Order: sequence, then structure tokens, then C-alpha cells
Amino acid sequence: MAILEEPIKEVKTIKNFIGGEWVESKGEIKDVVNPATGKAIARVPISTKEEIEAAIEAAKEAFPDWRRTTPLSRTRRLFRLKELLEENFEEISRIQTQEHGKTIDESRGETRRGIENVEVACGIPTLMQGYFSEDIAAGIDEWVIPTPLGVFGIIGPFNFPFMIPLWSAPYAVATGNCVIVKPSSEDPNSQIRLAELVDEAGFPPGVWNVVNGGRTVVSSLLEHPGIAGIAFVGSTPTAKIIYKGCGETGKRVIAQGGAKNFMAVMPDANVSATIPALMTSFFGNTGQRCLSGAVLVIVGEDDSFYNDFMDKVVAAVSRIIIGYGLDDSVQMGPLRDKEKKERVLGYIESGIQQGAKLRLDGRGKVKIVGDYPQTCFLGPTIFENVTPEMKIGSEEIFGPVMSVMRAKNLDEAIEIANANPFGNGNAIFTSSGKSAREFQYQITSGNVGINIGIVAPMAFFPFSGMKDSFFGTLHTQGREAVRFFTESKVVIQRWL
Repeated sequence: MAILEEPIKEVKTIKNFIGGEWVESKGEIKDVVNPATGKAIARVPISTKEEIEAAIEAAKEAFPDWRRTTPLSRTRRLFRLKELLEENFEEISRIQTQEHGKTIDESRGETRRGIENVEVACGIPTLMQGYFSEDIAAGIDEWVIPTPLGVFGIIGPFNFPFMIPLWSAPYAVATGNCVIVKPSSEDPNSQIRLAELVDEAGFPPGVWNVVNGGRTVVSSLLEHPGIAGIAFVGSTPTAKIIYKGCGETGKRVIAQGGAKNFMAVMPDANVSATIPALMTSFFGNTGQRCLSGAVLVIVGEDDSFYNDFMDKVVAAVSRIIIGYGLDDSVQMGPLRDKEKKERVLGYIESGIQQGAKLRLDGRGKVKIVGDYPQTCFLGPTIFENVTPEMKIGSEEIFGPVMSVMRAKNLDEAIEIANANPFGNGNAIFTSSGKSAREFQYQITSGNVGINIGIVAPMAFFPFSGMKDSFFGTLHTQGREAVRFFTESKVVIQRWL
């Protein structure tokens, strides 16, 4: 077995980063466990109310001076942060694999996408420009000035522990706000490493804070009058709580929830290109991605096309190499923890009970590269004859399970997808421009793929969402993030 380079070599208790200082928490301590090896790699605190309030006060204190710092000076710190992220690119990527379980290739992609958001935020001297008209009336001029609002909470999920807070944090600080990042307590190490680099980049104390924890930290961010808004990515039930709480306390909110993404395959699709895209979509990140394919809808009544296509899909899925993601040969890692595996197993059992055909069973002993415990590993699973009424056809599974449906025509495929409460990242595979446009026009989905399996917007485009996949108005990333973290101050001026 190959010797794998692990950046986290000893178990340390993680501290909070508050006001430019690393502060030991008085809260309960929990182990952070590498899901591939089953070994503890860190201890994370579940911080107290007093600790999150201390971070809010530190950020509030830092805000006036940071707001007065020129956009050029603010972006110089961001440029330095980008350099440091590039210099530590491989280490950061390996930390993600070690604490989350995804493959090293997937972690490198996550690191790159995170850095790209820092890079886009470096353009804030232009992105934050207002606009002006003179002589709107006799001797009167008018301005719109984008103005920062104060302190924002940024709540990250477990599935992309490094990247997703960077959908928001760089734009917040670039526009003159201060942030408090709450990483997932399941895999906080990459955010801690990021905070160390933020400190090295020269951000003033209190501008960028990290407080580890759970519900106490989230509740304090929702309730505290010193918080101007919250950017959240996670499950839909929690997104609804965040959205409601921000509404009740008058805070700005981005609340991105779950997904059930439908991948429609037309009979004219380029099969040789479509199947690799589906492999990455359904089984990349072990299915723990809000843009993962969940339901494969094969369009048309041609049984020969269906059978031939499914034979190719099953053959490709059967070749997926499973193991510890730091091994470059591995294509799929473990689920994040045992409880998540048990949840997915429950969905597989429900699919069997509700009459779906289990075409490929990922349960039982999984063939793994290397000698690792089976605790969090689950093989890819494929169900056929799935209907929208089944749990596996309607609910978010968040694991390596492909549910296959059939539709007589494109209209029926769109109808099936639109009937689902989620609307995050649906896609069509086709060689027909007419079909592609019809799908794009009719589908109720924030992100739409045309021959793209993972509909992940670039950093200079918003990460959208509809229905139960998103609650709010503006989105993370790019110009919409700049708008979210600023308010338009309108100045009407006359001199006598």
C-alpha cells in the first residue's frame, strides 16, 4: 500500500480566532475523525454563547476603521491572501481530504474554486463603484454609493468545508464589512488553516473571525442585533430556520438549502460524453454535493436505447475505484461519517420496500484500495423503475445513489422535475438545440446544465437556486454578493 502524505500529523485542540488572537474555548470538545481511517485528527470546541458574543464585539469594534480603509488597501490584503493560498494549495487540499473523505482531485478542485472567489473579490475597486447624475434638477446632483453594513455571519456546511465560506467572506471583507465564520464542526480544519493565512496576509484584528460550534453559535448570530446579515449553506430545514430568524430580526439573508437534481438524457445525446459526466455528477464527492445528480431521467420509449444506455452506465459505475482519497488512484471516498452512511442505507432499504429495482447494490463489504475500516464506505448504488412518489425519487439522499426514471417525452421529463420541491441544478444531455432551449426555458431550477453534469457557476456568476433550494433574494458569488454585502446610499445634493 502506498504511503500517503497526511498534512495533519497530530491531534490538536482547535482554537477560535477572535479579534486577531487564537483563543481557547471553554465549550465541550468533540473529536474530528478521518472517515477513511477512523482515526481522530483534531478536537473541535462547541463554543459558548459568551465566546460568539466576544467575536461579535471584536468584529463590531474593527468595523469603523476597516470601513474607512480604501478599497485598494483592502484588496491588497486579498491579493496577499490569494498568493498564500496558491503557495499552500496542496496542503489545504490534503487537509480537506483528510477531514472530509473526498478524493484529492476533488479537494484540489474545491481549493481552486475557493481561490477564484478571492480573486474575483480583488476586483472590488471596480465592482463596488457607485453611479452619479448631475443636474437631476436645477443645481441638484444625485449619487448612489454602495455602503458596507457591519458584521456578517457566514455558516458553512460539511460537504465543502473550505470552498463554500469563500463564496461569501472575501466579498464581505472587500466591501468593508467584518465577518464571523462558523465552520462545520465535522470538518473545521481547512477553515482554521485559512484563518491562519488570513492573519498572515495582514488583515486587521477583528475583520475576519472564526468561531467553532453548533446551534448556540448559530442562534447567537441570528439573535444578536450586532449582526447585519447571514450567509448560510446547508440543509433545507435549517435554511428555513435561518431565513425565518433573519426575517424576524431584520437581517439580510442568503439561505441555500438542499437539492434533488434531475438529469434528463435524450435519445440523441452523445453517449460517450454523457456517461463520464454522469459518473462525476452522481458519484463525485460520494454524492454529498448539492449539485449532485440524483435522478436520471431517460427520455423516449425506445427500449433498445434505454437498455443499451443503462448497460453502459452500470458498467462504468462498476469500475469506480473506492478508497482513501489521498491515494491518487481512488475515484470515490467514504461518506463523511457513520451516521450519514446509515441514513443512505435507510434510503436504499426504502427503495427496495417501495418496489424499485435494485440494479447495482452498494451495500455489504465494499472493495477498497488499501486496508481501511468499512465504517463509512458505501459502494455506488443504482435503482431502476423509480417513480416520483418513492422516497428515493423525491427526497434528497446525499449519497452515492442513482435513481432511474423513464419519461415518454421531454415535456414529461420537465414535468417530473418541476413537480419536485427542490430547484437547484437540473441538466439535459442532448444534441438538439431545440430540446436544450425548451428545457432551459421550462425548467424551474436556479442552475441549469446543457450537457453539463455538475452545474457549478464560476466565481464571477451567482450560485443560484429556486423553490426549496434557496431562500432569499441575492446570491453568493460575484456581483450579487457585492450587492448583498452593501446597501445603496442615495445622496441628493444642492449647494446654495
